[in-house]
Parts: sequence; C-alpha cells; structure tokens
Amino acid sequence: MPELAEVVTGHLPFLQALTEQQAARKPAPGVWCAKEILGHLIDSGVNNHARFVQARAQSGLDLPGYDQNAWVVAGAYSERSWADVLGLWAGYQQHLAHVIASLPAGSLDHTLSVGGGAPVTLHFLTQDYVAHQLHHLSQIPERAGL
Repeated sequence: MPELAEVVTGHLPFLQALTEQQAARKPAPGVWCAKEILGHLIDSGVNNHARFVQARAQSGLDLPGYDQNAWVVAGAYSERSWADVLGLWAGYQQHLAHVIASLPAGSLDHTLSVGGGAPVTLHFLTQDYVAHQLHHLSQIPERAGL
C-alpha cells in the first residue's frame, strides 16, 4: 500500500490538468462529479483525522460514522472552483499524511469501532483510509468524461 503522501503527489498532475468543465461533469443524476469526489475525500479526512487522534491516545473506542452524502451536500463542493477544491484536498491530505506518520508505533495496535462496526486497529484504519482515497480517485477519469 503506498503512503498517503505518495498518493497525493502521484495524482496531482492528472488532477491539476482537469478543466473546470471536466471536474464539474456529472455522468448521471445523483452521481458525484470530480469536485464532489474530492469533497467527499476531504470530509472523510475530517472524520478520520478525529479518529486517528482519539485512537492514538486511547484503545477500545466506539466512534460514530457519518452521513457522507449529507456532508457532500453541506460542503457544496460543486459550487466551488476546481482549483479551490483540489488545493484543499491536497493540503489536507498532506497534513493527514504527517499525522499518520507521527503516530507512535505502540498506538497502531489500539482498537476502535466505527459506526457500530467490528473493532479494527488504528493501523488498519490508516491503511484503509489510503485505500479509500485510491478507490475514489480511480473514479475521477470516468466522471470527468475521459
């Protein structure tokens, strides 16, 4: 699994090359455009940032999930410029990469449950977060009409 910082730097050239029109393209009603995908990844970052910080300090936590669609709507990412959304995503993910890299080794075995799910380790959560980024980033070319 690549590190989060590598994911960001590896995807930035492609994302920066997208036009405003491509980033705003919705292939179907109810399907997120590229702006909304990155918005979702920002929202996911906000929620996971809190989880990383809390699980770093304490094991055995039971933390809430979140309504991703409501967050994307509330963020109104489709109304922002592509450059603004992309800059926010890239900067925040770089910060989270630093947070993850700074986790004490002993905290990676701490467990937590998210949204009533089965307990996982903090290490698993950080790896799953990167996989989640990759999953959604892989959707962008099709959503942009490429």
